[in-house]
Amino acid sequence: MQNAIEIAALCKRYERVTALQEISATVPNGQVIGLLGHNGAGKSTLIKLILGLIAPTSGHVKVLGETPWGSHTHPLRRRLGYLPESVAFYGNLTGQEVIDYLASLKHAPRQQSRQLLERVGLGHAAGRRVSGYSKGMRQRLGLAQALLNSPEIVLLDEPTAGLDPQATRELYAIIGELRQAGRCVLISSHLLAELEPHIDGALILREGQLLAAGSMIGLRRQAGLPSIVSVRLDAQTDGSGLAQDLEHLGVVHAIQPDGRLEIQIPEDGKVDLLRSILGHPIIADVEVREPTLARLYDWLGANQRRNAGELP
Repeated sequence: MQNAIEIAALCKRYERVTALQEISATVPNGQVIGLLGHNGAGKSTLIKLILGLIAPTSGHVKVLGETPWGSHTHPLRRRLGYLPESVAFYGNLTGQEVIDYLASLKHAPRQQSRQLLERVGLGHAAGRRVSGYSKGMRQRLGLAQALLNSPEIVLLDEPTAGLDPQATRELYAIIGELRQAGRCVLISSHLLAELEPHIDGALILREGQLLAAGSMIGLRRQAGLPSIVSVRLDAQTDGSGLAQDLEHLGVVHAIQPDGRLEIQIPEDGKVDLLRSILGHPIIADVEVREPTLARLYDWLGANQRRNAGELP
């Protein structure tokens, strides 16, 4: 099976509110995919549909080749892991008791419990009551329960909320291990700069509609946004010649306060332009920056508004 999740013409309506409208997309196995969108875009509704917590108004979802809702789906749900945005546990139980209890519900091996608590950095607090846990510790406990039974698909809703920088790095290390093991991870997050280095692609929603879906390379090609080449010039030379060459090529450029020259290079003809620029003898250092996830997200939203006749 190549795709972990397959979504076709998916709609969900709540009385007069359309939460999702004609969503079609696939999520491959062995990849980490970002689920992006403003509040109210439909991300939580889509996650609930994938988990089988609600049924669609029309269309369908296939999760690991199966329909995720209905009375027959208990075996499928044991193959999924889920960390909600707001985790809540029985405060009078210890971390170990919570994870043991949830392991029994999921039919997970009992010995996994202690291993997972160690893995998320809670081994030292396993015997403490959850009521005494900080927000970050409760988030770590939520991650541990999401990993019970070695799920084939892991859905994480704002997983770094409440985590300090070290815990955030550890979480993304675990996500990298899941990818290497061939698992699918779907992450809903508003922290685009933090998320970008760790995902293979994205599903981008706005007001219940799918703006774009695909790999990061594919999304950048679709947007056609320019790359930014930051050039440091040899301190002993005059950069006016390079500036004239760039003007002749019709390339947008600007000198930054630190003296670097920033050049916008369009996607089409990028390689040829780079070769031309890099051959200039006064260049001491070069940094190439692809369009960021935040820029792609903003461009896609603005493009949808333009197509709908809205003011940007």
